[in-house]
Amino acid sequence: MKRLSFLVLILSVVFACSDSNKIQSGDIVFRSATSSSLSEAINNVTQTQKATNYSHIGVCDVVEGTVYIYHSDLGKGVVHEPLEAFMKATDSVKYVADFYRIKNITSNQVENALDRAKTFLGQPYNTTYILEDDGLYCSEYIYEVFKEDTIFELEPMTFKNPETKAFHEGWIKHYEELGIEIPEGKLGCNPNGMANSKHLEFVKSLTTN
Repeated sequence: MKRLSFLVLILSVVFACSDSNKIQSGDIVFRSATSSSLSEAINNVTQTQKATNYSHIGVCDVVEGTVYIYHSDLGKGVVHEPLEAFMKATDSVKYVADFYRIKNITSNQVENALDRAKTFLGQPYNTTYILEDDGLYCSEYIYEVFKEDTIFELEPMTFKNPETKAFHEGWIKHYEELGIEIPEGKLGCNPNGMANSKHLEFVKSLTTN
């Protein structure tokens, strides 16, 4: 009887560990930088440590075993699409996606966040990265989704290379095309900064084939 109880305990631990490694609704997914000029510009001015080199972010919605991602993507705006589409490379490079879970989040909070995520569907991508402007850029979207839970914080944005202290060429070109000044110092958020939130814990990584 003692041996059977011990076996049941071991199996319970194994299955618990297995479940904790599964992607769940409410998990935050960070996608690695690509070779596009804008992704490179985002990463070069926001990377806080070698472990984080993210330029895109979304939130998971698991529906009948299928993982969908709510995210705001350049060229698409705010969408709800399968993980496969989120991971599909468009410039012949492989993506790495890291999944994080919000510590101590309740099912109620997850449900409310996903309901809020749904209300933004169809919004355009905010190419100015200024919070007051129309649309939502990727990290702004996730910030808004979890705003009531105060998971993430806004910080003064910088578009300067941390080594040279000069504006990154990608950003100079981007804002010249928009015809506006670079919004240096305005409040905002970025995937690398959000990945370092104390409220997140790492779950797993996936790589495109």
